[in-house]
Amino acid sequence: MSFSVLYSRACVGIHAPLVTVEVHITGGLPRVNIVGLPETVVKESKDRVKSAIQMSGFEFPMRRVTINLAPADLPKEGGRFDLPIALGILIASRQLPIQTINDYEFAGELALSGELRPIRGSLSLALSVKKSNRTLILPKANVKEACFAEGASVMGANHLLDVCQHLRGQELLPLEKTHHTFQRPNYNDISDVKGQHQARRVLEIAASAGHSVLFVGPPGSGKTLLANRLLSILPHLTQDEASDSAAVQSISHQGFNPDDWQKRPFRSPHHSASSVALVGGSNPPKPGEISLAHNGILFLDELPEFQSKVLEALREPLESGEIVISRAARQATYPARFQFMAAMNPCPCGYLGDGLGLCHCTPDQIQRYQKKLSGPLLDRIDMHITVGRMKVKTLIEENTDVIEDSETVRTRVVAARKIQWERQGKLNNQLIQSDIALYCAVDKKTQQSIEEILERLNISARAYHRLLKVSRTIADMQEAKNISKKHIFEAVNYRRVFFQSTA
Repeated sequence: MSFSVLYSRACVGIHAPLVTVEVHITGGLPRVNIVGLPETVVKESKDRVKSAIQMSGFEFPMRRVTINLAPADLPKEGGRFDLPIALGILIASRQLPIQTINDYEFAGELALSGELRPIRGSLSLALSVKKSNRTLILPKANVKEACFAEGASVMGANHLLDVCQHLRGQELLPLEKTHHTFQRPNYNDISDVKGQHQARRVLEIAASAGHSVLFVGPPGSGKTLLANRLLSILPHLTQDEASDSAAVQSISHQGFNPDDWQKRPFRSPHHSASSVALVGGSNPPKPGEISLAHNGILFLDELPEFQSKVLEALREPLESGEIVISRAARQATYPARFQFMAAMNPCPCGYLGDGLGLCHCTPDQIQRYQKKLSGPLLDRIDMHITVGRMKVKTLIEENTDVIEDSETVRTRVVAARKIQWERQGKLNNQLIQSDIALYCAVDKKTQQSIEEILERLNISARAYHRLLKVSRTIADMQEAKNISKKHIFEAVNYRRVFFQSTA
């Protein structure tokens, strides 16, 4: 029978849905047709496949070849279907056996010589193939990445001939070993931060529940230094978190670096980045910086310098933890559960309120600069803190022996997170409105104090809920069962209007 069926995988977001590759060879004029919503790269595979088959010593059938990639309504892109198409043609033309073909799934781009070239998204492929209980055969260059899918059966090949010899039982491909060992990543230690005790306290609160932070201060006050040290006090990634982060990086243009396994992402795009670069887009949809920062940190330095439409695009992902990118022909959903950190100057020159009288900005210039950030965006940032200029004397004379290192702070962060998981099954920053009423309840006396604060600061309902969540985190850090006045007052101190008066 001049017919064959093989299995491969497409790429839709970070998912890899099953694609059935059907090849039918019939009489008629020599022609190759590929159906099943293939994109240009997939349509061009017929030329790569024909050359690879012939260069490998096989005969390309001079008849009518029809290739169907099912399901027909799922868009197919990339060169990953070259290998299964070539094998399907060889099986349908009876040049390869068909006995064990259903035990495998195939993916790989073919060179004209028959060599296998690497593809993107091999980790997502391996994670999906693991659920089907089949063995994945793909280019050797993708094996190291695919093996991070614990429990997946993976085989790597360098050439089309290697796969053919394996299917014939002549020279079997080795089953690659899954990587179980890794080295803990090294981060810059928080003990590098001299002074700035309030800012260090805010970092610990943020790390304890994933809260977002905005640092405001003059140039050289240590805003970027503080943001970079947050990684060192966060808990280590779990196996599932590492797999999710690596799967997003695997399908991106930069690809996944196996040496970064278990390393939390830290993304710091330049302020000239577009909204597509930040949240994702293009056609087909690709992940942006917020998805590449999944389970890690997104740091935006010089926040007001970003375009307004770029910053406003962050509002929904900050709430939902994911981003849905819709295009005319398709839709993709990418995870975006990142911890948001930002830094800015208080005025265009940056020296407003530094105590040295260096600022010569007019009130109108300061107001226009500050108005670049919308109220809805600021409402979604849990803590706003002013970072003052450091004195040289403090940098030189401070006793470094009393400064806590990252390991000490991380121990307290892990303990606070454990309390949250045991109480509510999620971190405090992920609490929804119904959860807040249940887990952030306060007594009547404390409620009266909160009402007075609300009237004085004129904050929104969203800011009020974030105030309660930060208060709950502070209470957890002190192992307090209930939120008290002191927890509320400290949280309010981190939500004060940070812009100094221009009057």
